[in-house]
Amino acid sequence: MQKINGTIAAPKGFHADGIHCGLKKKKKDIGWLYSEVPAQAAGVFTTNKVKAAPVYYTKAALADGQLQAIIVNSGNANACTGEQGMKDAQLMTELTATALAIDPQLVAVASTGIIGQLLPMETVTEGIAQLHKAGDAKGFQQAILTTDTCEKVSVYEDLIAEQTVTVAGCSKGSGMIHPNMATMLGFVTTDAAISAATLQQLLAELTETTFNQITVDGDTSTNDMVLVLANGLAENPPIAAGTAAYEVFKQMLAAVMTDLAKAIAKDGEGATKLIQVTTSGAKDDLNARMISKTVVGSPLVKTAIFGKDPNWGRILCAVGYSEAELDLAGLTIKIGESTVYGEGMPQDYDESVMAAALEQPEIFIDVRLEDGAGVGTAWGCDLTYDYVKINALYHT
Repeated sequence: MQKINGTIAAPKGFHADGIHCGLKKKKKDIGWLYSEVPAQAAGVFTTNKVKAAPVYYTKAALADGQLQAIIVNSGNANACTGEQGMKDAQLMTELTATALAIDPQLVAVASTGIIGQLLPMETVTEGIAQLHKAGDAKGFQQAILTTDTCEKVSVYEDLIAEQTVTVAGCSKGSGMIHPNMATMLGFVTTDAAISAATLQQLLAELTETTFNQITVDGDTSTNDMVLVLANGLAENPPIAAGTAAYEVFKQMLAAVMTDLAKAIAKDGEGATKLIQVTTSGAKDDLNARMISKTVVGSPLVKTAIFGKDPNWGRILCAVGYSEAELDLAGLTIKIGESTVYGEGMPQDYDESVMAAALEQPEIFIDVRLEDGAGVGTAWGCDLTYDYVKINALYHT
């Protein structure tokens, strides 16, 4: 498996475009992603009981496991917009289908931005009309962003049955990140041949260890979704569970999803540091993931990291309220290479080594137990003054 430079349109037969149509003041705000042929498709969605119109629409569109295009806008979430919101979501797919000369039932829709405002459909309609088939894939990667400070993209390729298969992904996410099924908006393309059912199984499994293991601020969005499209143009034999090809493809998909998850956590609103928490020796993987995500989601841990304060007591506290099954007797905590807690007692460490570790852009926290073989990692970011400023002024 090799990581390569590329865009969401790197796999064979995929194209994308993104432009500025006026939903936002200056930045690109509408784009589409499509396959030359109908693709097998899978998706995961927000578990928030308040869901945006595009979430309802796209879940229904996925019922037969096929998609050919996705139309996405930023600057307006089309959430809490009632029946009109559903009509607007449907119209976006119909306009896209007409422009691409494809079946409207094969078009998904995603939106992100401010909640509770109707889409200005005249602006959206004009925007869709300006998108091109042979467009700018980087434009799509930019058009899906809101308060993000950078594009988030990952591309891998490998051989499956002597055919080069590519998996590419892009995502957006910076605030309101605390998923429990999916996270923000994520799109993955591949030219691999694989059934929708197998793709859905893989996506659901890998979401638990990637997108579901990040948190920025504890809020689960109304619009979260991750969609995967596989068009089969690599011409490999269809990938089946339990085969060597399945394991190769799973590793590629996991790598793309992990890269995107970490990129979202690192780009948290106002963030200055990525925090990675790994728990090992837990009763099982689920308990390990619970502990790691609780620690990385603790506002007190996040603010301590921002302040470069090795306050391990906050980490220990979060482990204790994580609701995981654990025995504290074997608990050890490390920040960077320094052991700060173990055998039920504070541990001496070199303060200069700790200070240097806390200056780094990526902070690593290890929680070690003696309860079993469970391992789990979670990613988050520090909580800064700028996070408050960005979200205090988000609507205005």
